[in-house]
Amino acid sequence: MSQKNSTGGLIRQLGLFDSTMMMVGIVIGSGIFLTTGIMAKEIPSASLILLAWIVGGFLILAGALTYAELGAAMPEAGGQYVYLREAYGSLFGFLFGWKMFLVNMTGAIAALGVAFAEYFGQFFPSLSIQNTVFSSSINLFGKTLQYNLSAGQLVAVSIIVLLSAFNYIGVKYGKTIQNVLTVIKIGTILAFVFFCVTIGKKIPIDFSPNPSGLGFGQIFFGFGIALVAVFWAFDGWNNINYVAEEIKNPKRNLTFALVFGTLLITLLYVLTNLAYFLALPVKEMQGVVRIAEKATTALHGPAAAGFISGLVLISVLGALNGAIFAGPRVYYALARDRLFFKRVAKIHPRFQTPSFAILLQALWASILALTGSFEQLFTFAMFMGILFWIAAAASVFTLRRKFPDLPRPYKTWGYPVVPMVFIITLSVVLLSVLFKRPVQSLTGLGITMMGIPVYYWWKKKIRLVHKEEG
Repeated sequence: MSQKNSTGGLIRQLGLFDSTMMMVGIVIGSGIFLTTGIMAKEIPSASLILLAWIVGGFLILAGALTYAELGAAMPEAGGQYVYLREAYGSLFGFLFGWKMFLVNMTGAIAALGVAFAEYFGQFFPSLSIQNTVFSSSINLFGKTLQYNLSAGQLVAVSIIVLLSAFNYIGVKYGKTIQNVLTVIKIGTILAFVFFCVTIGKKIPIDFSPNPSGLGFGQIFFGFGIALVAVFWAFDGWNNINYVAEEIKNPKRNLTFALVFGTLLITLLYVLTNLAYFLALPVKEMQGVVRIAEKATTALHGPAAAGFISGLVLISVLGALNGAIFAGPRVYYALARDRLFFKRVAKIHPRFQTPSFAILLQALWASILALTGSFEQLFTFAMFMGILFWIAAAASVFTLRRKFPDLPRPYKTWGYPVVPMVFIITLSVVLLSVLFKRPVQSLTGLGITMMGIPVYYWWKKKIRLVHKEEG
């Protein structure tokens, strides 16, 4: 039975299984099927790549244990936005929400929608990304801009709108879709690993740590970039905190969902990479984007590539539904604090969902999918995404000092070591990324900082409204 939240807002309808499937389903999208080839280019060593997945998994686990304390103490919609607001002030919370709506969540939804269309197009070529249905040239400031609209982009928008509609009409629809897709996803990944291990032309895995004879600096910075790829594959691990206001018994279920979900995802990722190494030597992986397809083809022949396309299709669909479910809770929390459009804070009287927030997210994500402008924005935002992970984890220390009497049903296991390991290690990774990719990193910072004048404009607008009402 649904439990009314004490805030009088959203309703608690997600149990432990729902929460875990939501967390796992959001995280496992297309990343695990695409990143290993990119990692092999930076660190051409099977043992170092596996180490990066294991280290990344345990770092995310440290973050999950830290976020569990925050979520149990403040089980409100918005998750990370709430922690940053309470620890550092409303400006920091707003910048997180600004980045989420402008780039991260809507950009991720657009990217997932287009990824779905790309694999969907392999089964239905007339609906693929390569099939252009409209083309136009625009003259702007003496320059000719070419715009091409593909059938795949229309498929992407259609699936975004369809899943948004299901999430609009009730949490039970959104969570049921998520549960079914995630169970199928986990089962299919395990089947993929099983058949790679038991059937096909396997090769021995070279576990030598540095077969290419790289220098220490190359390994250090390469490992940092590889970890960013791992974090991209884990991106969304903290999204379950956004829906804390709708989780039954959050002090227990949110903690278990974060911890069990992270461990399960890490296990699946390591097993999947072992399957890749049984199929291909690391040299043949370097720079390969569709690594899962190449590995499957090497083991089982070209006919098996369709299985991988189907697996990625299901995986992306689950991640897309989870992102559509979680994202609006952040905008809803912003609007509830009068830092976003007032209507975004409205809950549908019949469906008990943040309905207008869902519509607004669907609209902006669809625009990004149609313009194709999300890819660079999303890449730039990863730097800031990790920076906000660090800031939220550090808020555990700030909030313990600031609100010592705040009830904390769960306290971070291994405190203060666990959160410090998470913070320090991710800070080193950020420095590595900044050194290796300064333009993308600073652009991501710039996009976020653009929110500062918007914040003060919004605050001024609120003061004027209050003055007029008074």
